Amino acid sequence: MELLKVEHLCKTYGDGENQVNALSDISFTVEKGEFVAITGASGSGKSTLLHIIGGVDVPDSGRVLVDGTEIHRKSQEELAIFRRRQVGLVYQFYNLIPVLNVEENIALPLKLDGQQINRQRLDELIEILGLSQRRNHLPKQLSGGQQQRVSIGRALINAPALMLADEPTGNLDNKNSHEIIELLKYSNRTYRQTLLLVTHDEEIALQADRIIQIQDGRIVSDQHVNDKRR
Repeated sequence: MELLKVEHLCKTYGDGENQVNALSDISFTVEKGEFVAITGASGSGKSTLLHIIGGVDVPDSGRVLVDGTEIHRKSQEELAIFRRRQVGLVYQFYNLIPVLNVEENIALPLKLDGQQINRQRLDELIEILGLSQRRNHLPKQLSGGQQQRVSIGRALINAPALMLADEPTGNLDNKNSHEIIELLKYSNRTYRQTLLLVTHDEEIALQADRIIQIQDGRIVSDQHVNDKRR
């Protein structure tokens, strides 16, 4: 079942001599529950693509459909609700609220959405993330790996259909990188969440179902991975 459809996306920044073609006629589809790695050199357009799919940025032309709905036709308010309820965003930088503890940071999307906090789901998520002994700690009391776990928990709390991870291991050592990728794969397998992950790490990319390579704003390769290193 198709969850995501990207059609002829184009995006430029700047003008005149300073104009940069970030994306040029990008099209692809992603099935529900699929794990897709997006690779490419710095400046190739992969983060721009992820931000447009997540409704954080807008394309100059082209369409993004999630579950058959064209997201950029939504109003700003509808788009904000879409991001909170249907998309989980994980960045290289954790973007945690310094004055909120682990539990409060994870539950923040629910509060912003006016939803009741499901204590059972929150407790289960904190347990899966290995943060049970840290639930009352502030971000400054956590290691980088623990902070990224909190950011993943925040992205997962609403059980989104689509997880978007932009270089989630970029600031972590090998051990923590491995654990973060395992958490994302666990969520992908257990909850059948569709996962799009931007990475420049070949070892991480090879764990996906499929690798899309971008170069100068264009897809130059789109291949399924046979030898999955799980």
